[in-house]
Amino acid sequence: MTAGVSRWASIDASLRWSALAFGCALLLHADRLPLWCIGAVLALVAWRLASGTGRIAAPGTWIRNGIAIALLLAVGAYFGGVSGLAAGTALLAVMGALKLLETHTPRDHMVMIAVTLFLTAAACLDRQDLWRVPLYVGQIWLTCATLGVVATPAVPLARREAFRLAGRTLVFALPVALVAFVLFPRVQGQLWALPGAGSAITGLSNEMSPGAIGQLSESNEPAFRVRFAGTSPTPGELYWRGPVLHDFDGYTWRRDETRLRRAPLDYTGPAYTYRVTLEPHQQRWLLALDTPFGSPQPDIDFTADYQLLADRAVTQPISYEARSSTATRAREPLDAPARSQALRLPPGRNLRSIALARDMRSRAPDDARFVGDVLGLFGKGGFVYSLTPPKLDLNSVDDFLFNTRVGFCGHYASAFVTLMRAAGIPARIVTGYQGGEWNPLGGYLIVRQSDAHAWAEVWLTERGGWNRVDPTGMVAPDRLTRGFLGGLADAGARLGAASRDLGWAQRALLGWDAVNTWWKNRVIEFDLGSQLAMLGRLGFEDPGVEVLRILLLVGLLLWLGWIGLQFSRSRAAMPRTDALGQSYRRLCQRLERAGAPRRAAHQGPLAYRDAIAAFDPALGAQVAPLLEAYSALRFGAVAEAGEVEALRRAVVRLHPLRTRH
Repeated sequence: MTAGVSRWASIDASLRWSALAFGCALLLHADRLPLWCIGAVLALVAWRLASGTGRIAAPGTWIRNGIAIALLLAVGAYFGGVSGLAAGTALLAVMGALKLLETHTPRDHMVMIAVTLFLTAAACLDRQDLWRVPLYVGQIWLTCATLGVVATPAVPLARREAFRLAGRTLVFALPVALVAFVLFPRVQGQLWALPGAGSAITGLSNEMSPGAIGQLSESNEPAFRVRFAGTSPTPGELYWRGPVLHDFDGYTWRRDETRLRRAPLDYTGPAYTYRVTLEPHQQRWLLALDTPFGSPQPDIDFTADYQLLADRAVTQPISYEARSSTATRAREPLDAPARSQALRLPPGRNLRSIALARDMRSRAPDDARFVGDVLGLFGKGGFVYSLTPPKLDLNSVDDFLFNTRVGFCGHYASAFVTLMRAAGIPARIVTGYQGGEWNPLGGYLIVRQSDAHAWAEVWLTERGGWNRVDPTGMVAPDRLTRGFLGGLADAGARLGAASRDLGWAQRALLGWDAVNTWWKNRVIEFDLGSQLAMLGRLGFEDPGVEVLRILLLVGLLLWLGWIGLQFSRSRAAMPRTDALGQSYRRLCQRLERAGAPRRAAHQGPLAYRDAIAAFDPALGAQVAPLLEAYSALRFGAVAEAGEVEALRRAVVRLHPLRTRH
């Protein structure tokens, strides 16, 4: 143990700190970079530290070049190129490790500090989770402390002194960072948005086969969060519209990308206004409550089947406001293209189901009664709700209705819509989410992946057009009500009571989710719109970017004035100058240039004298009187001003002999 500590202490302080800061910055990407990349970088860091102890030789130029080429090819092959955040981070990490192998001078260490800061910035761009903020702050603190050590190679700062200096500097920089964050004009979008950085996938897609959503419903990860303005819907109204599926090949349902005319609607139900914070899912669709009134933003398309589609894939958490109604009526009959789309069935597939539908329809007096008969079939026909149903053959509806009779929402929605279409009733599948969990601590709804759901919409002219029908409710009604902390219609009035009913573990989880949501809404998504809204609340009429620029300039000037005031107070509270310490530092710098530097920060002046004498007797004889005089003045009786001045002049006149070793 003692030998290991001794070997570590023998490494140059700048190298130790640079390697530590670089290694910690690499670990910020431990869950993103491939294991071979992390292993290669750590191996190169270990090699450089070992060479710093003198135990092994540092690699030569040819070896370094060979390693560089091999790692460059490995990064390119693994990521399919060297562009993009992930590939760029991997390339920066391996090239930084190679630079560390040839790091010797203070300038080299400064380059390593720059690489470390870029690695830290890459981690911040990639992931902005609240729990990672202490890691980023600690890494920046460590890197700034390393900068302090590297900047004083002659007499390296002690560990505590380095961290104290770095912390004090960061505290002084904090006000200008806050001013820049709040007032620096930015383009539309999130501050940290970077294309392709997101990787979370919800599991919903533009197609559905029986069994696909069953795997998704086992995940408890949040899909999105909703904050209502004013009245909240009841639990039975919480159907969140996602991809609407029309095409069926007998086993898989898919979206139809044909552009149809959107039929006008009368919104007959209550209107709900809300804000959705959607997690990234790599698709274009956005979630909305039941039927939106229209597109909430110019870059969001409102389709013929009343779905919201963004103009690009959602790769970052986004927020948008929407307004919806849970009850509508069509103003006109279903036109021919939409009717044809909602009646298509694949020829020669699921023939038993088609025959069953036609037989049941012949005995029903109208379409509405037929819908009720089919729902009764699911409720009384021995069907079972299960997240682990048996696999179905290619005629999936026949196999489900006449053989297995075990399934989840996707099975029931698929069979129901097939029976409707076979009976000549236009129908389609809507996928999305149903329900959610009320967070009384944050005052919003959490919709999780486990709330993923599929239901049907059928066209009933006598009932005003498209009507939602959820056949799963006939088999598992509890599936449609689970996950709530009471109804939401009077959620605001019961928030306190619901909070008291929570267990400590659930309270902690919901509290953490509330803090995370605040972080995402107020910090990560703080964009130009948020800036202008803030200025409006402060009383600025018709605020614009020009106002932000002026306020930013004023804030920077105030910060510079505050910094100047702090430094003037510090200087006034300190002695005018420590002439004795200044002379000693100048003496050490001259001896370092002569080839006899101090070996460690704790080496005192007399030990330094003895080390120089052993290393070069002639140089030792020349500087010994000066080192002895400094020791006596510093650690002896109170130094007289004349003695301090005499030492200063002697150091100025000193021209140390250059060592011959």
